[in-house]
Formats: sequence, C-alpha cells, structure tokens
Amino acid sequence: MSLTAPAAGARKPRTQITLSVVRALRLSPHLVRVVLGGAGFDEFVSNDKTDKYVKMLFTDVDGHQVTRTYTVREVNEVDKTISIDFVVHGDEGLAGPWAAAAKPGDMAIVSGPGGGYAPDPTADWHLFAGDESALPAIASALDALPSTARGVAFIETYTEADAIELRAPEGVEVRWLLRRDAHAGKTTLLADAVADHDWAEGRVQVFAHGERGAMKQLRDVFKERGVTRTQLSLSGYWAFGRTEDRFQAEKREPVGVIEPISD
Repeated sequence: MSLTAPAAGARKPRTQITLSVVRALRLSPHLVRVVLGGAGFDEFVSNDKTDKYVKMLFTDVDGHQVTRTYTVREVNEVDKTISIDFVVHGDEGLAGPWAAAAKPGDMAIVSGPGGGYAPDPTADWHLFAGDESALPAIASALDALPSTARGVAFIETYTEADAIELRAPEGVEVRWLLRRDAHAGKTTLLADAVADHDWAEGRVQVFAHGERGAMKQLRDVFKERGVTRTQLSLSGYWAFGRTEDRFQAEKREPVGVIEPISD
C-alpha cells in the first residue's frame, strides 16, 4: 500500500466524533436545541471562539453522505455535552427535520470545531447583526461579553414567538427585526436597521453573519460607516435558494464572494 502526501497548504481532515442525543428542546416555533453527549465527548477539543462550528454528517434521500455546518451554542465541560440550535422549516432540508425528530440515543457524527471570532474586551462597543442562522453565535458572544460591555444586537426572525430570551449585559440592547411572511434573505431589514442606528462614539467591533445577500448589503453599510477589516467579522452562512453544497461551491465563484473591506 502506498500513501500520497497531501498537497502543500491542504487542510488536514477533521476527526469525526460519534455522539448521541441526550435531549432535544423546542425553543421557539422555528428553533430546536439538540444536546449531544456520550463517550465521544472526550474527543471533542473545544476552542475559545464564540462562533465555533462543527460539520455534521447526514444521509440524503439518495443515500449519499453530506455535511452540514452548524454553530455550537454551548459546550458544557461538566455535563460533557454540546448544544446545537437548528432552524426548522417543517420537512425542508436534512438537518432541520432530523433535529425536530431527535430523541435520546440517536446518533450524530460531527467533526471540528472551527471558528474565528470572539468578542474583543478592549472594544468601546459591539454591534451584532444576523438572522436565525447567526443566533447561536450571537447568543454565545453575548454570554461572553464582560458585564460592562456596551452595544446592540440586531436579530432578524419570523414573529414575536421566535424572539427567544437572551442573556446580555445591561449596556447591550437586543433588537428583534420581524420579517413575518417574507423569506429570510429577501428583505433589507438588517441593512436598514444598522444604517439607521445612531452609532456610538469609539471603536466598534462588528459581528455580522447570515444570508449571503443580506451580508453584502451590510458590507456596504459598514464601509460607509468607516468600519475597517480588523474591526469586522462578516460572513455568509447560507444563501437564499441554494443548498449548502451549492452554497459552499459558490464561495469560489464571483457570486459567492463578499468583497473585503480595506483597513
């Protein structure tokens, strides 16, 4: 048997970890939290990023194995569990229906985590913006902020019933933007809210993640506000009308690129 060395600069494959469902909780009409644990937890090496994510392995209707990316809402080292929040749209997709039907003992295969953002305690204030897909990362960041932090979080969702209670420092306001019957990724709610916001003085740190088109809109707002690349974590988590497989492929195409902001 011969082995071929990976190409220079190639990513090392992440180790797959087998976990099992401990419990599943319906947080809102469109949000389900699945708590995973089991012996495989000891193989999970966490990091200090509040947007830490894992790749989850699923089998599609054709029997093919595919991965889906999900943010880790919480790692509990005492209980040895990992909590992941899933946006559920009825029978749509793979991960949502799996989460909605998850029961104790069900198996889950994950790899990771990755991640690249954590709140900067030296920032004068913080701005968060995202839809439901970014809610776990925003909630984790709010948890990690010091009690003296100042800022605002703009979170787009369906209706009042989907606006779950979040922990946040007294100086950080959470604003829910309700699109109601509109499709996620087909409104200007986030960009309009951020553009109209009365920005505070001082250096802001921005975390904006969600639907790709909405993030492109926000990029233009941040550029107008003078936000530099070092102050900004901006990324598309998904794209309207795209499967994750197509969305990931488009990251290498012009349509999938969110032009960076210069320093």
